[in-house]
Amino acid sequence: MAGQFLSKSGQFPEAPRRDLPQDAVDRPLAGFTRDYRDGESVPRHAHARAQLLYATRGVMRISTDTTAFVLPPGRALWMPAAVPHVTAMQGPVAMRALFLRADAALAGPGTVTVMAVSPLLRELVLAACAEPLEWDPAGRGGHLAALILDEIARAPRLPLGLPVLRDARLRRLAAALQAEPAQPLGLEDWARHCGASPRTLTRLFREETGMSFGRWRQMLRLAEAAVLLARGVPPARAAAAVGYASAPAFGAAFRAAFGVTPGEGRAAGGMDAL
Repeated sequence: MAGQFLSKSGQFPEAPRRDLPQDAVDRPLAGFTRDYRDGESVPRHAHARAQLLYATRGVMRISTDTTAFVLPPGRALWMPAAVPHVTAMQGPVAMRALFLRADAALAGPGTVTVMAVSPLLRELVLAACAEPLEWDPAGRGGHLAALILDEIARAPRLPLGLPVLRDARLRRLAAALQAEPAQPLGLEDWARHCGASPRTLTRLFREETGMSFGRWRQMLRLAEAAVLLARGVPPARAAAAVGYASAPAFGAAFRAAFGVTPGEGRAAGGMDAL
C-alpha cells in the first residue's frame, strides 16, 4: 500500500494521460476488457474519463496520491476523470472496467469511492464489455447503459481505503506489517523499530490518517485477509495469517468492512465469467 513520492517541490508530478479508445468514443460508456498476470502493474497515470474499475477474478491494489485501496472480487472502485492512480495486480486479474463520458459520470460520486457490486451490476458490466465500442444507442447497448447508470447511482458506497503514509518512519512500519500482518508488536515495539517515540508515532498516525494505530492496523489486516481469501485460502487460515486468534472476531470485523462473510469473500475470489 505504498504511496507515491513527492517531487523536490513538495508536489506530486503531473500524471501522464493514458489515452485509450474508450476515452474518446462518442457513447455514454464503454467497456474495457483485459486479463493481467500476477504482479503486473500499470504505472501512475490518469484518464480523460471516469472509470468503474472492477475485476471478476483476482485482487487489484489501486493507489491514488492520497489513499490506497485493496479490491477483491465483488468490489469496484469509482475513479473520477483526471485522478492519478497506480494499479497493481495480486494474482491473475480479469479486469472488466467501464469508461464513462462526463454526462454519464454524473451517476457516480465526485470522489474516489469503493462500491459494492450487486449480481445485477456485475452481469451488466460483463454484458457491456461484450458490446462493440460504438454500440447502438437505440438497441441493446443503450438499454444496458441506462441500467448500468441506474445501478451505479444505487450501489452502496463503502468507507474503505487506507490513507497513503508520507512519513518515512510510518512507511517502514507499514511495509513491515504488510509483509507480515500477524506481527503482534505493540506501538512501543514499533517505535523502537522505526526510530521514533510512541508519542511521535501516535501523533503521526493521527495527523496522516485520522486514525489510531490500532484502527489503522485492523484495516490493513482486513485488506490483506481479503487478498488471501481471494486466492482461495480458508477463512480460519486467513484469520490466523493476519493476526486474528478468534475466527468469530475475524468474521465480524471482515463483514463490517466488506459487507460479506469471509466464506463469501473466498467464494468470490474464484469467480470468473460465471
